[in-house]
Amino acid sequence: MQIQQRYYTPEEYLALEEVAEFKSEYWDGEIVPMAGGSINHNRIVGNVYTYLKFHLRGKNQEPFLSDLRLWIPRYRQYTYPDILVIQGNPALYNNRIDTITNPLLIVEVLSKSTQKYDHTDKFRFYRSIPEFREYVLINQYEFQIEQYIKTGKGEWLFREYETEDAIINFVSIGLEMAIANIYESVDFSQKESD
Repeated sequence: MQIQQRYYTPEEYLALEEVAEFKSEYWDGEIVPMAGGSINHNRIVGNVYTYLKFHLRGKNQEPFLSDLRLWIPRYRQYTYPDILVIQGNPALYNNRIDTITNPLLIVEVLSKSTQKYDHTDKFRFYRSIPEFREYVLINQYEFQIEQYIKTGKGEWLFREYETEDAIINFVSIGLEMAIANIYESVDFSQKESD
């Protein structure tokens, strides 16, 4: 017996998401529940967000956490990036105050269940956003950060950081941050399941 997959319109998804107890992403008709975050995941997100928030005070850029939804029209995707930075005013999708379309910088903290998707399809989807200029993937299990920066020629430059004493330069917002500060209080010995 074959089980038939139910597909939802974006409007149906948004209506369900408004009353849902847990967040889900929307993948071109499919609703996909999001995995919960670990202690290390939350520490990393908190560390990065705190530095971004302080650095961007009074500037024309603003960081947001994962409660703000991102709509990617070309691929009909709704996602919740761990951190995103918007330059200027948020471009609201259909005047919804919970959904934007114009991130400049996106930071994702990798988990075992999402790391392949974050590296492949999700990055491809993000690249279709005209304002998108920088993508940072942070491994929560060891010192390892991958950074992709869009050049003026539309090419993506890759950088990797694997030591605690390295410094990452968030090019799109002009911020240098020590890797040690990103991983502050993170305990790699914790065996957390996704």
